[in-house]
Parts: sequence; C-alpha cells; structure tokens
Amino acid sequence: MARNFLFLLGSTRPGGNTEALARLAAEQLPSGVGQRWLDLSALRLPEFTDRRHDGEGLYAEPTGDAATLLDATLEATDLVIASPLYWYSVSTSVKHYLDHWSGWMRVPGLEFRPRMAGRTLWGVTALATADPSVADPLVGTLRNTAAYMDMNWGGVLLGRANRPGTIGEDSEATTLAKTFFSSEPAPAAHA
Repeated sequence: MARNFLFLLGSTRPGGNTEALARLAAEQLPSGVGQRWLDLSALRLPEFTDRRHDGEGLYAEPTGDAATLLDATLEATDLVIASPLYWYSVSTSVKHYLDHWSGWMRVPGLEFRPRMAGRTLWGVTALATADPSVADPLVGTLRNTAAYMDMNWGGVLLGRANRPGTIGEDSEATTLAKTFFSSEPAPAAHA
C-alpha cells in the first residue's frame, strides 16, 4: 500500500508554529507520498455524546464534516496530529476528534478499530518552554491512543516557539524535522 499522510491541524491559530514545523517535516517526504491537510477548527463536528452504555451502544454512520474526517482518517496510512501544547496536552479540537473515534468504533459494519491497526500515528507540537518534559502528557495521549488502536508509533516532533513565526529560531527542531518522517515506526506500547 502506498503511503498516504493525513495532517490534522489542531491549532486555534492559522499558520502557527506547530503547523509551520509540520509543513517543514512534510516537505521532506518523497514526491510520491500522498498528503492531505485538514484544519480541525474548520470542520463542524457534532458534539460527542458517550452512548456506549445506552441500549446496544451503537452509533449511526457519520454525516457531513464528520464523514469527511472519518473517510480521510481511513484513507491514511500515516496520521499526523499537529497540535500545539495547550495546557500540557492536545488542543480541544484534537481531543474532540479523538472522542469521535469512540463512536466510530461502534458504528455497525465500520470495523474502525481493526482498520486502524497497523497504521502509524505521529505528532508535531510547539511548546513555549525549554523543558520538553512538560509535553509528556501530550506525548502520552498520542502514544497510548496508538497502542490502544494497535497502531504504530512514529513519535512526536517537538519544537520550541512562543510568538507566532518563531519556530525557525529552534534550529534543533528544524533540523530534526528534515528526517522526522524517515524514522522507522514501531508498534505502539502504552506509556
């Protein structure tokens, strides 16, 4: 299967440092690798309601933007969550997207979880502090999600930037971005 990357932008700021770092890393992908970029803040997902214990706990097939997002997710071999570090974890739009995975696992006939197995989950984030350990909750959220779904784990590209447009000042991150997607993902394990 040819590789096909889905970049999910989870920032509330268009063109922010996280997106810039993700785009720098994506520029290094071979020309034949597919790329699709979706801004989660531009998609209108319905509020997620946990119905696992209501009746049979089943969900209807998504429609509208939720269907677009589901289809894009299932078409991708590699999912890249590009979320700035917001309160030590992923942004609200990313969390909302991941909440919908719970519903998609319960759509009759969709087989969402088995279909996600073997795909690779990556992360890209910008944080405002020099201490990368503050991003541990974000990294854990993504790695544990990958492990639960039997996905591969590509890791998280961390960049340090505070003000918009300053990610280029983090020479370590911009250097790592040039080889980030060439690393060999491994089966995800819980943190």
